[in-house]
Amino acid sequence: MNGGGRMADQPPRIARRMAGIAPFHVMELLARARELEAEGRSIVHMEIGEPDFPTPEPICRAGIAALEKGELFYTPALGLPELRQAIAGFYRARYGVEVSPSRIIVTTGSSGALMLACAVLINPGDEVLLADPGYPCNRHFVRVMEGVPRAVPVDATNDYQLAPEPLARHWGPRTVAALVASPSNPTGTLVSTERLSAMAEFAREKGGTLIVDEIYHGLVYEGDYTTALAFADDIFVINSFSKYFNMTGWRLGWMVAPQRYVRELDKLAQNIYLAAPTPAQYAALAAFQPDTLAILQARVKEFKARRDYLVPALRALGFDIPVTPQGAFYIYAGCGRLTRDSFGFARDLLEQAGVAITPGIDFGANAPERHVRFAYTNSVERLKEGVARIARFLDR
Repeated sequence: MNGGGRMADQPPRIARRMAGIAPFHVMELLARARELEAEGRSIVHMEIGEPDFPTPEPICRAGIAALEKGELFYTPALGLPELRQAIAGFYRARYGVEVSPSRIIVTTGSSGALMLACAVLINPGDEVLLADPGYPCNRHFVRVMEGVPRAVPVDATNDYQLAPEPLARHWGPRTVAALVASPSNPTGTLVSTERLSAMAEFAREKGGTLIVDEIYHGLVYEGDYTTALAFADDIFVINSFSKYFNMTGWRLGWMVAPQRYVRELDKLAQNIYLAAPTPAQYAALAAFQPDTLAILQARVKEFKARRDYLVPALRALGFDIPVTPQGAFYIYAGCGRLTRDSFGFARDLLEQAGVAITPGIDFGANAPERHVRFAYTNSVERLKEGVARIARFLDR
């Protein structure tokens, strides 16, 4: 007992890599928002990066049918063959791009796909270039694999995205890959097809790889865009059933990988998580049906209406939004004219006005104290109420 007590007094042995893994700071604000709601306060949520729409009914029905049939056994690590075929058919129908089902790996969310890509590409000390601001988990995936995430500061001049010139400037002798997201979290901006193609070609010339996060594809409100697979088959493309397909809790995504990597990815998936959730895979077979896609397209119009309301409303309040987001459901807004501390600003806005937003600290080191993210994953009516509360808060 005494020995056990002495052990309990010692600090836990934690791997050094954990020092480089930051928490989601917004989760602290979300937890506080839930506390306030439990106390009876009304909170307008603009912090959560999750569609507020339920999973479309045809997908739910397919999942229920799979459960009733007892379709609960492990699938192959690469995913249900029928689902891989259906994803290939989706690329053909939506983009006119032929993708072999043999290159498609069904994963436990897009996070599982990104983890697999990092694991198969990165040796200890290898560097991966990422845009800053950007989705925080991406750099953490690199770090978990003992790689070195290299943040490339981006701003409005390049639509908050990586571009060929800064890619070439930051690519070093240890760089093995660059990761781009189009549309991106937190900015909602797109990378043009020309820029994507040029970056893929540059990475190819350097003997490296381009990883393209397309998890917000489908949620694009204007402009021409296509999958990066339209012009390159030696890149990794990540997608998800969470955002456009409204299946966040089902934990399902996919990756299209170069054929020469598939066997290695198969081995990794077998060892890391064995297979993606079976009921979710059967449910996702209904995601590409015409009736499901009709539901989803109606929701895209609603997201666009929300964006079209919120961007000018926030600009009128003094937020700086130099680039109108073209996709996803985020607005990355400069708050430098309103505060020098975005985290404190977000905390005070929640406590005093009942509006929850995400501080820039979650998205990198590129002036995070001067930026906040708004998610328009709420109805226009609630967004209007949120804007009214922010206006009153700023008038105090």
